[in-house]
Amino acid sequence: MKKNTWYLIVCIIISLALLGGAMGCKKRDENSTENELIIFHAGSLSVPFREISTEFKKQHPNISIKAEASGSRACARKISDLGRDCDILASADYKVVTNLLMPNHTDFNICFALNEMVIAYTDKSRLNSNITPDNWHDIILRDEVSFGRSDPNLDPCGYRSLMVFQLAQKYYEVPGLAEKLQEKDEYIRPKETDLLALLETGEIDYLFIYRSVATQHGLNIILLPDEINLKFPAFTKFYNTATVKLSGKKPSQFITRKGEPMVYSITIPKSARNPKAAEAWIALLLSEKGVEIMERNGQPCIKPAEVDVFDKLPDAIKSFCR
Repeated sequence: MKKNTWYLIVCIIISLALLGGAMGCKKRDENSTENELIIFHAGSLSVPFREISTEFKKQHPNISIKAEASGSRACARKISDLGRDCDILASADYKVVTNLLMPNHTDFNICFALNEMVIAYTDKSRLNSNITPDNWHDIILRDEVSFGRSDPNLDPCGYRSLMVFQLAQKYYEVPGLAEKLQEKDEYIRPKETDLLALLETGEIDYLFIYRSVATQHGLNIILLPDEINLKFPAFTKFYNTATVKLSGKKPSQFITRKGEPMVYSITIPKSARNPKAAEAWIALLLSEKGVEIMERNGQPCIKPAEVDVFDKLPDAIKSFCR
């Protein structure tokens, strides 16, 4: 009996010690930035975000950063539909966060960068010596020419390409142009960066893509007229005439997106396991150093960044936003 009593006491002591240790670890994890940081981001942000993470590691060497690039809508659905862990989500279209994640999955949406649509090509591209901002639609509709774009239901660059088609039809006054361009598509991938290898190897001749990505990869580009490149607020009313129907939060729901100037956004999901590290990373992104990295990689920034619900912002980020 005495032996059994001592055995029971020892077991209780060990259990309490383990419980206390687990609680202590949990408390440390919630308040420490020295563990894992998971970032879901648009493919077009891969290059600058990699540089920013390198800078971040200098300040927080014990943090393991796991960055995962995909189409922005696919990023959001990893959180909303699949329930995957994520500390930071950065989208190439601020409305992805608004439409798919707010208010259930995040409290705020920080608009921090801009971009524009271009047509990228290489020295291998067919008829590249003849293509111009005025005749590109005639060139890429030629039978011997191929081009690519991303999936509109997964990636903003995909539905922005369709918007460019619609705006081009009106701007150049070519009836049926948008339909002809869409019907000719043979190369559609989940995100625009998935098509870079096909372009560089000559599998495709042209690619509808963001200017920042084309700049980062040293590609030749055709600059589109301001009326159709989705860059300038002065043409918002005209951009709005282009519409694309996309899948909504549920399989039976749909969202209609109107064309508008491109605005990137970033947020911290409510379910983030490491919000303090996420706040520190975003603070670096919005700082002078982060802005320098972004703009050096062809990505203009909004200075200061703009947020929809300022009161919901973590204190560490507020000084960089308005």
